[in-house]
Amino acid sequence: MPATKTSVYEQLTESSAAALAVKLGLFPSKSTLTCREIGDGNLNYVFHVYDKENNRGLIIKQAIPYAKVVGESWPLTIDRARIESSALIRQGEHVPRLVPSVYYSDTEMAVTVMEDLSRLQISRRGLIEGKNYPNLSAHIGEFLGKTLFYSSDYALDAKVKQQLVKQFTNPDLCNITERLVFTEPFLDHETNDFEEELRPYAEKIWNNSRLKAEAEELKSIFLTSAETLVHGDLHTGSIFAGEHETKVIDPEFAFFGPIGFDIGQFIANLLLNALSRDGEDRQPLYDHTAAVWETFVKTFSDAWEKDSRISCRHRLEETLQTAFEEAVGFAGCELIRRTIGLAHAADLDEIVPFDKRIERKKLALEIGAFYIESRKKLKSITEVLDQFKLRVKE
Repeated sequence: MPATKTSVYEQLTESSAAALAVKLGLFPSKSTLTCREIGDGNLNYVFHVYDKENNRGLIIKQAIPYAKVVGESWPLTIDRARIESSALIRQGEHVPRLVPSVYYSDTEMAVTVMEDLSRLQISRRGLIEGKNYPNLSAHIGEFLGKTLFYSSDYALDAKVKQQLVKQFTNPDLCNITERLVFTEPFLDHETNDFEEELRPYAEKIWNNSRLKAEAEELKSIFLTSAETLVHGDLHTGSIFAGEHETKVIDPEFAFFGPIGFDIGQFIANLLLNALSRDGEDRQPLYDHTAAVWETFVKTFSDAWEKDSRISCRHRLEETLQTAFEEAVGFAGCELIRRTIGLAHAADLDEIVPFDKRIERKKLALEIGAFYIESRKKLKSITEVLDQFKLRVKE
């Protein structure tokens, strides 16, 4: 169990992060350390502290009191660091090989000290480079199946569940998701960011009343369905991967929400990468999309048969069907927001030449809208993929 301390907030620098690691006894006092700030996300500072002599490293992550992507005009609570460390510890109870170890956390300093994963690569970057990570979908399917079941209504005593819901109440970051995933991409909003060539296609979304009503329904599910503890931001940029190893990171958006949310986000980001590829190079992404759902279903079902509350035993099929339907809709929202919203996916943004990039982004918008509007009609992951392939004209 990692230590948890409290102190007074002070923003770390590379030198003070290294000093903190020594102060905590994580390196000997006479160690010669290097420390680099390596964070490339939107919200936090991330320091890699490394002892070259002993070939040992660790990560110190600190939340700052505003959104780094925007600046101090967008204040945020640093309590998200407590949420993240708590979520990692809880996930580690069920899938220890799939999350980084947490060594220390400090609620007032908003610091989490954890395992160094520099032996691995962020999976989004690797996928963009053409790597396929053969175990990625099986590992994420297991992660989803176990973490989503064992923190759900179907496994937990009601009082325990209520305490956890309170512990993981996360209004600031849920508000970010509500705005950036479910609201602003469906309006002509100042935060949206896209090439002018996409404006007619963005306007088609903004003027589609049925689509906007369906997106509002999905937003309502996101806000009101406290079904289980979800990661809350499970895209390929939140996963380290190698040929044989996978680690899920960054659960600072964790809260109690619908089972289908994490699944839909991950599937959408696989499909975004598929859109960046051509022809047969897309097949590994299709395989991953099918495998992550199938592995989730098997893992979740096995856990259900073993550990579900007696009063819930008859509800497995209904629960999986609802999760699938909602996952398809959430995937559609993610495809749209990663194309015209504030935070893009590099998979699409790095496509060259420009005309090809615009073409693939149009497809992302079209497919996303279709998934949102048709989620109640699609009955299998095969149908989801068939509809995708139909639109990319394979």
